[in-house]
Amino acid sequence: MIKFIKISLIFIFLTSMYGCGGISKTDARKTPSNAQERARQNVEQGKGMSIGNIMKSRKGGNFEFSSSNPMWRATLEILDFIPMTTVDYSGGMIISDWYSDNNDSNESIKITVRFLSNEIRSEILKIIVHQKKCSSTQNCNITLLGNSKIDEQLRASILKKAVSLKTESENKKR
Repeated sequence: MIKFIKISLIFIFLTSMYGCGGISKTDARKTPSNAQERARQNVEQGKGMSIGNIMKSRKGGNFEFSSSNPMWRATLEILDFIPMTTVDYSGGMIISDWYSDNNDSNESIKITVRFLSNEIRSEILKIIVHQKKCSSTQNCNITLLGNSKIDEQLRASILKKAVSLKTESENKKR
């Protein structure tokens, strides 16, 4: 039984080495020393694949850094007074912590902003505002404020600031 396992392992090893080209002889004079040229030659000969061509063939994929995205920057500047719990640029989401104007208040809000695109349009912003009212430290009621005045004012402020940031960056490029 042990002999069978050893022979099987040797057979699998030799087969895998042959499939990888480990046993075949190559001429070092015909192999480029530059890694990029070697990779290009392997792709041409069908020995590999190019990830760059796959990535170029995809549509979309226009990724920006957070510092160059006006909607992202505008949202962070408008909400700079609220402590944040989640700021995830790759996921397109900003979630604030519970915020109250004064420390003695039993009422606070939590704001979630989701970005559906990098464009400067009102429909790409999904703003969710929750309100928490507490009658005691352990008795709190949380409600969703749908289409609230806070939501409308926040959306308008973010869009206005984003347009301002975009025109400012375009003027700097000129």
